[in-house]
Amino acid sequence: MKAAQCTAYGPPEIVRVADVPVPALGAGQVRVRVGAAAVNYPDVLLVAGEYQLPVAPPFVPGSEFAGVVEAVADDVSGIRVGDRVSGTTMVGAFAERAVVAARSVTPAPDGVDLAEAAAFGVAHRTAYHALHTVAGIAAGQELVVLGAGGGVGLAAVQLGALAGARITAVASSARKLETAKAQGATVLIDHRGGGLRAALKEALPAGADVVLDPVGGTLAEPALRSVRWGGRFVSIGFAAGIPRLPLNLVLLKGVQVTGFQLRDLAAHLSVKFEANEERLRRLFAVGAVRPHIGAEFPLADTAAALRRVADGEAVGKVVIRVGDEGNTSL
Repeated sequence: MKAAQCTAYGPPEIVRVADVPVPALGAGQVRVRVGAAAVNYPDVLLVAGEYQLPVAPPFVPGSEFAGVVEAVADDVSGIRVGDRVSGTTMVGAFAERAVVAARSVTPAPDGVDLAEAAAFGVAHRTAYHALHTVAGIAAGQELVVLGAGGGVGLAAVQLGALAGARITAVASSARKLETAKAQGATVLIDHRGGGLRAALKEALPAGADVVLDPVGGTLAEPALRSVRWGGRFVSIGFAAGIPRLPLNLVLLKGVQVTGFQLRDLAAHLSVKFEANEERLRRLFAVGAVRPHIGAEFPLADTAAALRRVADGEAVGKVVIRVGDEGNTSL
């Protein structure tokens, strides 16, 4: 089969598509004929050897995919050959076939294009749980979304607007901000010129109820300063670097600062997590939410897809189409 391979740590261009053996099917696993895979920033970090949970080369990158089940281990029930599914994995998605634990796949809604099914899971689950499981967003509240042009950011804008919040989108280009506006943002701030602290203070004189931060870097502190007394600041990631935040702000403003990792919620808040998972699945199934796919690449151009994400040029999700399954909603 064809697969993108990372044979050594390095920039996205280190990844090459090659012929590799089809992965063997083990107990508790399913093999999926991949139709589409979505690129996430951790994929870039894994290829660079900079992720907090490294994978030693050689490996096939890619953590998010959708396709059709073509084989099921004897001890797996509830999944059949021919089922359309989406799934997540640490690595292995940028290939014509992916073998994963059966528990890591979920049915793809009928009629949904496989590219949308692939692009939905990580970004929308992250945004939904950050907003509802962690931050407790409510109608009428002020929500600031950093990195509002990226996959998680745009999903947060869309889901926050659906919850009735008033959205302030912070992003690095007019194109990203216009896309955020189309997803429901009402206040748009381009941070490239600096002055984010003043811009947020002008836009939100009474302060923000919730800040979602998948960016970090120099944007985190001015965003934290914008939070009202008793508000919530949710740290999702550090695409621009790990910030150093003055804790006196947390004390003086009574701010709740929460770190967020999706895999930890399932272990520590399982009941609330599962309830919100089901709510999000229903929203997707009825078409109330959809990922914004800003760019598509063939499998042969996996390195270019990774580069688009690495350089911060992606608007919404970047998707890799794989094989014949990637060209149809089936």
